[in-house]
Amino acid sequence: MNFEVPNFVPALPEIFVLAMACFILILDLFIKQSDRVLTYLLSIATLAGAAILTISLSDGTRQLTFNGSFVSDPMGDVLKVFIYLVTAVAFLYSRQYLQKRDLFKGEYYVLGLFAVLGMMVMVSAHSMLTVYLGLELLSLCLYAMVAFQRDSVTSTEAAMKYFILGALASGMLLYGMSMIYGASGSLDLGEIGAYVALNSDSTVLLFGLTFVIVGLAFKLGAVPFHMWLPDVYHGAPTTVTVFIGTAPKIAAFAMVMRLLVEGLGGLHTEWLTLLVVLAVLSITIGNIIAIAQTNIKRMLAYSTISHVGFILLGILAGTENGYSSAMFYVVVYSLMTLGGFGMVILLSRAGFEADKLDDFKGLNERSPWMAFMMLILMFSMAGVPPTVGFYAKLSVLQAVVEIDLVWLAVYAVIFSVIGAFYYLRIIKLMYFDKPEDTAQIEAGMDMRIVLSANSLGMLLLGIYPAALMQWCMAVM
Repeated sequence: MNFEVPNFVPALPEIFVLAMACFILILDLFIKQSDRVLTYLLSIATLAGAAILTISLSDGTRQLTFNGSFVSDPMGDVLKVFIYLVTAVAFLYSRQYLQKRDLFKGEYYVLGLFAVLGMMVMVSAHSMLTVYLGLELLSLCLYAMVAFQRDSVTSTEAAMKYFILGALASGMLLYGMSMIYGASGSLDLGEIGAYVALNSDSTVLLFGLTFVIVGLAFKLGAVPFHMWLPDVYHGAPTTVTVFIGTAPKIAAFAMVMRLLVEGLGGLHTEWLTLLVVLAVLSITIGNIIAIAQTNIKRMLAYSTISHVGFILLGILAGTENGYSSAMFYVVVYSLMTLGGFGMVILLSRAGFEADKLDDFKGLNERSPWMAFMMLILMFSMAGVPPTVGFYAKLSVLQAVVEIDLVWLAVYAVIFSVIGAFYYLRIIKLMYFDKPEDTAQIEAGMDMRIVLSANSLGMLLLGIYPAALMQWCMAVM
């Protein structure tokens, strides 16, 4: 075995985030509650520093280090930058919400930073062992964050469900990885890819593939492995929901690309069939059950399930266009969801959670500008032009049509039209119903500005989607 000193430079962003998370954890012990904003500011600064490091070290080449278990490549760099961005905005949305509920503690931000570290490891993993380490670091942080509001029975119940089902899914994924390792004799994804290309008819590999896809489907929230998602989104504090529903999806997409495309690309014909089933079920169940929801967090949870179906459409295409379209979609989805849950936080106040659809009644009378921002977000989620959600759906549908699965594209379009109902229902409540709550919106100016930029970004990216799309295509 080769024991030469590894090249630490490609992993500098990870090392920086780890060091800062440990520093903030220790520093927070000595900070008074009145000075706790320092923890928040240091967490934002950590994400900004990691982004600067990632961008400055990105030279468009692919580098392997740590005996081939860690890879730095353009795709990983772009995904990491969006993880930093989404997490920073989620932290910003969370500050006032946590302060008003006496939850403004350093643990929230420290757990968030360690979760970001787990996502970064997943994005840059080039070994099944590294993938699993990153996934477990992320998962353990998320379990604790869901149970962050310790005096809430709903949060505790959601955390228990998430932990039990997450442990089961991790076991499935690990079992699949062990079978692939047993067949190929390697944990390195490059070596596994070379082995699979020559032995694609191996029964052990096919069983391993099945278990791996079950684990991946759970992490993405695809039907029929979606059971945890509505309960966790509903039960967790909204600040945790906005975090869970955004950045980890980008990391899960990276994990799918590393395991299925790089490691098991030779079995594309086999995993294409499985992903078609998952995509069809997710788009169908997600859109239909969302219609029946009266809680906006549960509605957005089922909306997430349907969006996961569209992301899978791009991946199953098995082409560069399909992969870049799926990457574009997952980034756009994260930004849309960030804004959607941000609006829920905006309308919430101490002792009141604006998590019911009726809480959006008459928002136009209370705040015409914020109602317009929510309208843009809902149009984008529904895929209405000229918002970026339309272009995201169009790009993955084109990728599916290119591989002659026209029926699948038509099916997805039909259910997109059905799914538009529950998004348009919120617009109807905001503009055509009388407000049940006339209290003044208490959000700070920083949140209003960033949330407005978040929403307007969905419109601007829809008018000019080429920049982001070309970026995604260039790194594939």
